[in-house]
Amino acid sequence: MQAMNIMIEEHRVIERMLNALEESVSRLEKGKPVQPEFLLSVTDFIRGYADGWHHKKEEGVLFSRMVDEGIDLQGCPLGVMLAEHEAGRQYTRALASAAQAMQTGNRSAAERVIQSSRSYIALLRQHIYKEDHYLFPMAEEIIPVEKHASMTEEFEHVENFILGKAVQQKYLDLAVSLEEEMRIV
Repeated sequence: MQAMNIMIEEHRVIERMLNALEESVSRLEKGKPVQPEFLLSVTDFIRGYADGWHHKKEEGVLFSRMVDEGIDLQGCPLGVMLAEHEAGRQYTRALASAAQAMQTGNRSAAERVIQSSRSYIALLRQHIYKEDHYLFPMAEEIIPVEKHASMTEEFEHVENFILGKAVQQKYLDLAVSLEEEMRIV
């Protein structure tokens, strides 16, 4: 199903940011400097792309379609995915707060950055694996074939009219920039 391919491709973009974030955390753990602005750019990416762009389609379109086909929104697997989305938002808030504290010279904030980042990275890697290998194949199986094209159209509607394609390009460029910054520094 084309809609699931869109979601999987977006996961690859999110993983690029996770790799850059992981590198920044490794540097912090070794006592090397990481600019708070880099970390704030990561939180911007998470909020704008992972949560705003990607999860908007999952929660607003895919999960609704799965509920229409008899999957309980509060049960497994959808309830678990929603809980993980919320946990990711909590880790992102903690990371943003710690990065802002770093900007003001708070030396203990680096440890909070490391902790929230490591938690977020572990959560997202596991979450993406579950979606790619279990949730998306389940969706392809339970959503009737005749509804696949309309779901792709709904994704495109969200992308084009609700969010705007410029948003996607902004965050694709940001993912590249984050990767490059961690290679250069």
